[in-house]
Amino acid sequence: MKRSGGRIFWGTLKYASLLVGLFVVLFPIWIAVVTSLKSNQDLSNLGILQLPRHLDFGNYITAWNGGDLGSAFLNTAFIIVLSVVGNITLGTMVAYVLSRFEFPLKKLVLGAYLVVLFIPTITTQVAVFGVIKGLGLFDTPFALVLLYLGTDVVQIYIYMQFINRIPVSLDESAMLDGASYLRIYTSIIFPLLMPASATVAILKTISIYGDLYSPYLYMPSTSLGVVSTALMRFEGPYSAQWNLIMAASVIIAIPLVLLYLFLQRFIFAGIVSGAVRE
Repeated sequence: MKRSGGRIFWGTLKYASLLVGLFVVLFPIWIAVVTSLKSNQDLSNLGILQLPRHLDFGNYITAWNGGDLGSAFLNTAFIIVLSVVGNITLGTMVAYVLSRFEFPLKKLVLGAYLVVLFIPTITTQVAVFGVIKGLGLFDTPFALVLLYLGTDVVQIYIYMQFINRIPVSLDESAMLDGASYLRIYTSIIFPLLMPASATVAILKTISIYGDLYSPYLYMPSTSLGVVSTALMRFEGPYSAQWNLIMAASVIIAIPLVLLYLFLQRFIFAGIVSGAVRE
């Protein structure tokens, strides 16, 4: 009886915690959707939890046009594609070298990536801004592309974990066939890192998609607005149009959710199943 009672207790606690977690995740989304459907009158007269008297779907049209979201999506997509492709290419190359080769100061190089995590970004902004300005990239999309190209220690470790699971015998067999290190990387290592690259692509895309500080600092022109800075167009010095901000936020969130749903099946896929055959 005691064992049965304990099992019921822990089972109840488990599902209760899951319900609490589900509420914490979905409640902000519910508030955003409800607020996005409120008219200006309902927004001022009703509480934040109250449903709108009349659903105002026109907020989404106004948010799309007023925030120039079409142009913002194009600018964001341009930056994300170039940045993620370059980031994955550099990240896989660095991880390949650190995983497969022994050279002096190897641990120091890996440690340098780790140390960067402990340096506040704000402390380096003056120097970074000077570099971007000196390269003539200020107020251009390539300023952000250059900033986002750099890989970090999280990506390095993700790739290294995957590379360590790839048998070294594949490299040796390719070298016996006359393949160079570049050929081994492009023909063997990189294709087998696709599941890891999907994970890195999701993480990097989310990071770039939600970044407000960098686009605001390095691309101040209105024509170069991205999805994060587009939300600022509905804010004034004394007030904000929260129904339009929430409508724009819902529109902006949809592509990211679809991207995750499309790529998540690659994350846990095996990377070397069938690579070595007896």
